[in-house]
Amino acid sequence: MTVTTANPYLEGNFAPVNNEMTSDALKVIGTIPSELSGMFLRNGPNPQWAPIGQYHWFDGDGMLHGVYINNGKATYRNRYIRTRGWNIENQVGKAVWSGLLEPPQPNNPHGPGKNTANTALVWHAGQLLATWEGGAPHAIKTPELDTIGEYTYNGKLTSAFTAHPKVDPVTGEMMFFGYGFAPPYVKYSVVSATGELLRTVPIDIPMAVMMHDFAITENYTIFMDLPLTFSMQRMQQGVPGLMFESNKPSRFGILPRHGNNSNIRWFETSACYIFHTLNAYEEGDEVVLIACRMSHTSVLMSEKTEGDGDIPRLYRWKFNLKTGSVREEMLDDTPSEFPRINENLQGRKNRYGYSGKAAPTSVPLFDGVIKYDFEKSTSQIHNFGKGRYGGEAVFAPSNKNTYEDQGWLITFVFDSNTETSELVIINAQDITSEPVARVLIPQRVPYGFHGAWVSFE
Repeated sequence: MTVTTANPYLEGNFAPVNNEMTSDALKVIGTIPSELSGMFLRNGPNPQWAPIGQYHWFDGDGMLHGVYINNGKATYRNRYIRTRGWNIENQVGKAVWSGLLEPPQPNNPHGPGKNTANTALVWHAGQLLATWEGGAPHAIKTPELDTIGEYTYNGKLTSAFTAHPKVDPVTGEMMFFGYGFAPPYVKYSVVSATGELLRTVPIDIPMAVMMHDFAITENYTIFMDLPLTFSMQRMQQGVPGLMFESNKPSRFGILPRHGNNSNIRWFETSACYIFHTLNAYEEGDEVVLIACRMSHTSVLMSEKTEGDGDIPRLYRWKFNLKTGSVREEMLDDTPSEFPRINENLQGRKNRYGYSGKAAPTSVPLFDGVIKYDFEKSTSQIHNFGKGRYGGEAVFAPSNKNTYEDQGWLITFVFDSNTETSELVIINAQDITSEPVARVLIPQRVPYGFHGAWVSFE
């Protein structure tokens, strides 16, 4: 398929690739660390067919790109996630559903919407799941990347499933939530270490919102009721249903992990939006949250943003459970997004964090990776190089794991000078140096969303 349109998300390295391939013995510049044994995976939108009407980057069918690494060698494969919607459109040979920028299709004979499974990935209880916040996750077979099907926890899943579930590295539990546009607007669930959905409880918020991410600590779960609201009444009046209401506060709800709505405590701050959290932890009487904050968002391009209000920067919040006070502070004025940590510290105090350094472009491109040292309040930058842009850098820990930052940052990089893609492996303890290895990919890897490192050791 060749898409001819002026939409920037269908051009250049945002344009889809339709060739599913497997390629062995990839060329490596440098040396892949012998300790790395596993698979780097990246999910992202890759429309199978030319879109109906306007296309939004969030609309594309999910495609997985994976690099399997073992004994210093690498193999690449990419596969569409074969969702119900993908299969229907594949059979009819064209798009059946319109996207986020088009009016809803209530009379679509195949249903009002399509679960694209295009956003993120999580490995839990021996199963890889591809996620999308509007519906159930999809189980994926590794390392083949074949789609097994929707994963509903033996029919117990009664809500949508966040794109960003959190796995406790100590207990093995996984927490997730689902949001919707009818009460209860949020449902919160806990999955056991063995993969059993233990409980789902409603969380009361005043109206429907887009709640993309959340956070956990050792004992708490943090929800973000931010003023990116959805209103059916607005839609009926011909106004965008999803809108950022800057006159409303942001609310953060802190809930004991196994509690319910009666145990939640809400804290208010100024209006903002957060797509992604870096981590959260407990420190004395306080719960600390680190995330990328915007003072405004025009996610569906329905509103114009003045100034740089929709540029994300790293912030920290401290919620005092004893006094009820909130402190909010900017940690870095450098625009960045897609924050990650060594996930062995998920929910515990972390010294280091990593975030994609945003390039000064009209579309979301990242020209480097920022490493933060929160203990010293310093940062370092790995620059990809002129005309080279990467994505979310995933931390792959060393199996020695003596130090928190002992490991590698891994991401796909596109070189616009040569129009080629590669996997770069950066020593997280020496981030300003050149990558220790560059794995050349035999086809272009479009810009995407979130990745994961699955260790097979």
